[in-house]
Amino acid sequence: MGDENATTNNYKMFMFFNRKFKIRELSPPPDVKELFSKFAAGADVIVEEEFNGPIKHEVHHDMTAPLSHYFIYTGHNSYLTGNQLISDCSDVPIIRALEKGIKVIELDLWPTSSKEDVQVYHGRTLTAPVTLVKCLKSIRKHAFVKSSYPVVITFEDHLTTKLRVKVAELVTQIFGDILYYPKLEDPMTEFLSPEALKHRIIISTKPPVVGEGNDKDSSEKSEVSDSDREAESKAAVDIKPVQSEAPEYASLITIHAGKPRAGLKEALEVGEKVRRLSLSEQKLEKAAEDHGADIVRFTQRNILRIYPKGTRVTSTNYKPHVGWMHGAQMVAFNMQGRDKLLELMHGMFRANGGCGYLKKPAFLMHRGPNNEVFDPKRTLMATKTLKVKVYMGNGWRLNFSQTHFDRFSPPDFYTKVYIVGVPADCVKHKTEIIYDEWMPVWNQEFTYRMSVPELAILRIEVRDSDRSDKDDFGGQTCLPVSELKSGIRHDIYSEEGASGVDSGLTKINDQFI
Repeated sequence: MGDENATTNNYKMFMFFNRKFKIRELSPPPDVKELFSKFAAGADVIVEEEFNGPIKHEVHHDMTAPLSHYFIYTGHNSYLTGNQLISDCSDVPIIRALEKGIKVIELDLWPTSSKEDVQVYHGRTLTAPVTLVKCLKSIRKHAFVKSSYPVVITFEDHLTTKLRVKVAELVTQIFGDILYYPKLEDPMTEFLSPEALKHRIIISTKPPVVGEGNDKDSSEKSEVSDSDREAESKAAVDIKPVQSEAPEYASLITIHAGKPRAGLKEALEVGEKVRRLSLSEQKLEKAAEDHGADIVRFTQRNILRIYPKGTRVTSTNYKPHVGWMHGAQMVAFNMQGRDKLLELMHGMFRANGGCGYLKKPAFLMHRGPNNEVFDPKRTLMATKTLKVKVYMGNGWRLNFSQTHFDRFSPPDFYTKVYIVGVPADCVKHKTEIIYDEWMPVWNQEFTYRMSVPELAILRIEVRDSDRSDKDDFGGQTCLPVSELKSGIRHDIYSEEGASGVDSGLTKINDQFI
């Protein structure tokens, strides 16, 4: 549309008939009028997010605990621009991820055809490679744009010994003093804290051992990617000192990824030294059935990384809460798309000032007198009540064409309000549909009771009802329930969903019971 002074919408039908729809000038709901009356009288209230956002904008979690005490914003195959099979590899998605606040970047390292250099791409696919040098330089430049807390680079290593030495040289030259790695005498019985690692880059990968490379292309001996090998059998119960095939490379590894010598239960045993274990989403779900408490106990000191199953060739994602419920720090997501699950991930990490690190809930770190830990299968009592009142929406008329949603009439908007969290807390409500209206008024309130609000996400989504086709997407936002502030919110629909949606009024009240 674009004409703010228009009083009607005109829609042409069948070349001969015009349908006219009057544009209503809406009066604010009583609660909103009261709010502005208080503001006019000098009260410290306002709906603009810049001054009174729904969550805090500052880092406010304790950042002095070991890394294993935090959920970390984690990317999967961070170099891919699209799908997992034929898309280009580039440093651009790496830069975008870092600018959004992602703190774990994954690079798959492969030899070039000459075996003289290192490139990054998704092995045994048609993805076009990018040079490792370009990726490392971009990480160096953009690592701390969003926050000063450490960036972890996970290498999936398919290299010869000679090329590992080359990688060590590149990493030390490009990162210089901001590269952190432990001293040789460091026993690595506990990870450092995000606070202690501010403005530092750290490396995580499997240390190479004697006989592993023999200066042959290690990729020739592997039927599957390193991630898939990890899925089958990751992480030794304890990291024992071994002679490295490339000591220059091995010495730069801060977070060791080992391999098990037996089954999953043995791999989850907590040894003296800390390490990283990786599981696919499928392996995690299977492990959670029989070893839920063991996983929670493992993640209290060690790091667990979850990654998408190999069949997600279109770079879709999986439910992150299974990992979070079990204390998994690195729930790795494909960041190049815009699916609902990815929006949930982005919403979760808006918490703690968007710094990329969230302190895990205390119940995931607690141990009882008999070494008992949180049982993810146990149903807990509700501890928090959240009330969400959806007033109205505005902005579509000015930022979308008249026929963007419906060809012959104004949109038929409705709002869906979700709580996404542990299974017992997941609930969805829906407002009534407001037909033929660019500025819908719903004025409906919904109540939610939650047992684990620390892991709950509030998702608000607007759609246009369509009887003959899929309902059109109108906008959305995702917010961490644990940080919601009571009040009336404006601009609640994010640009990620519908660019230009500039107004949505929602009232949020929460209380612990």
